[in-house]
Amino acid sequence: QVHLVESGGGLVQAGGSVRLSCGASGRTSMMYGMGWFRQAPGKEREFVAIINWSGAITNYADSVKGRFTISRDNAKNTMYLQMNSLKPEDTAVYYCAVDKYGLERTTLSDYDYWGQGTQVTVSS
Repeated sequence: QVHLVESGGGLVQAGGSVRLSCGASGRTSMMYGMGWFRQAPGKEREFVAIINWSGAITNYADSVKGRFTISRDNAKNTMYLQMNSLKPEDTAVYYCAVDKYGLERTTLSDYDYWGQGTQVTVSS
């Protein structure tokens, strides 16, 4: 089992920045691939960004490309999401997740462990 805890969310004005963190504990050797997903009110949870074990491979949703940066520090068992130039449509609960097969997948059902989420609200 891998236990994930997100932090860093909050209220920010449009154009601002926020950095989310995802701390992991438990069987962290299984954390081959990690990702960020988000769910806005009334919408389905969607892919935001993924990163492979080494951090050399990343992938982003078109809606955040060029504004968000995903990274990880395996020594600290922590993943990050730097969110810049935030827009009101980025308002959502952000979740981190682990894919124990590390295949850089973007489908929710491919992820094995999930955090509880952290709210990010962007005001206009």
